[in-house]
Amino acid sequence: MVGLCDQFFKLKKGKGEGAQFIVSNFYLGIDFGTSGARAIAIDLNGKIQAQISFPFKGESEDLLITWRTALFSLLEQLPVEICQQLRAIAVNGTSSTVLICDAEGNPLDQPILYNDARGTAVLERVRAIAPSNHTVISATSSLTKLLWWSTCTEVINCVSSETYFLHQADWLAFLLHGQLGISDYHNALKLGYDVGELCYPDWIQKLSIPFKLPQVVAPGTPVGTVKAAIATQFHLPPDCLICAGTTDSIAAFFASEVQSPGEAVTSLGSTLVLKLLSDTRVDDSRYGIYSHRLGDRWLVGGASNTGGAVLKQFFTNAELEHLSQQIHPEQQSLLSYYPLLTPGERFPINDPHLQPQLEPRPDNPAEFLHGLLEGIARIEARGYQLLQELGATPLSCVYTAGGGAKNKVWGEMRSRHLQVPVLSSVQTEAAYGTARLASFNYPLPTQISVSSKFIPGSSNANL
Repeated sequence: MVGLCDQFFKLKKGKGEGAQFIVSNFYLGIDFGTSGARAIAIDLNGKIQAQISFPFKGESEDLLITWRTALFSLLEQLPVEICQQLRAIAVNGTSSTVLICDAEGNPLDQPILYNDARGTAVLERVRAIAPSNHTVISATSSLTKLLWWSTCTEVINCVSSETYFLHQADWLAFLLHGQLGISDYHNALKLGYDVGELCYPDWIQKLSIPFKLPQVVAPGTPVGTVKAAIATQFHLPPDCLICAGTTDSIAAFFASEVQSPGEAVTSLGSTLVLKLLSDTRVDDSRYGIYSHRLGDRWLVGGASNTGGAVLKQFFTNAELEHLSQQIHPEQQSLLSYYPLLTPGERFPINDPHLQPQLEPRPDNPAEFLHGLLEGIARIEARGYQLLQELGATPLSCVYTAGGGAKNKVWGEMRSRHLQVPVLSSVQTEAAYGTARLASFNYPLPTQISVSSKFIPGSSNANL
């Protein structure tokens, strides 16, 4: 645990200017986000050697087939010379995307996604067994989904004494190393795992449930070597390590330049995820706030259902780029939107019934986009304000990851609301952060330059 934190900040500091290392080994990070899967291979200096992607087609897909196909497609697309020198692989997944499977790792039902609120039906049971304001007291927590499955007759009829409850990243890694029932303490947080004591608390262990909970290790821990069949199929070394993973938003944090408490990462992907490095732990399920452990510090944050998925419902990427140029970011939109695709919010308002607010809609598409971007920026600012009100280290700057990091107009708008600099690192991909996680057992003295920043009250300035 402490080793993870020490190694992470050692990677941030590097070993001096101009340090050079023989590039003979590579580390692969695989990111399973909400819109697709990505893989990035890096060398010992943190330089990207290969990056590939696999977009998901839509909600009508069979998720399990899609995930498996995406994982193996990414490996197949990697250049052979990279595959032959891979030392370690790690996989991230979306937080609280979960599944159950038999003793052979075969899923018994379709996965339940991160934002699926069917757990509302068992939320009162969760309140009755969990400590007050605990992270799991949410309609979308992993524990709530586990308890929902335990009441599902069709599922119960299929279970045995060897039925496993897993997170998305756990199962994908299992496909590579073949060891069932292993998770990391980032993914296991919303299952109720105690990241302070590094164990399942008594109230979890006393649950009468028909599923085996995963063994939990530190993110980046080597779980085992790649399965022989996988190694042969994809030209991997037989001693290539498969490491315990993390969540997609923490992987984006690992890709960033955050080094000091008060610095934060906002992931602007399909959803909006905030992560603030803090000396103080903050957990409060009333607002969907939770803290992940990073050594002796904490990643305090939350995940909102707003984000890029709402924007893509109305605009193509080309339209977003074109219309953004027509927006004056220093001017506040008069539209009071709460952009959601469907009813339900997790953070900073934890309400599974919260309705989207997307009216009135102006005729001018640039004005409409301005209102959407402003609405998401307000939600982000309220989120960080709430974290600080509850005791987190005061915010000093925000790094941006995900597709939204490319929108400079939005960055200036967000900086106006946050009243701190908004920064964009050269590396913003969660797959890059996951590759760094895979390398944590090896020296990787990389320091990444910050590419740009937005300072409140000023125009964008390049560093």
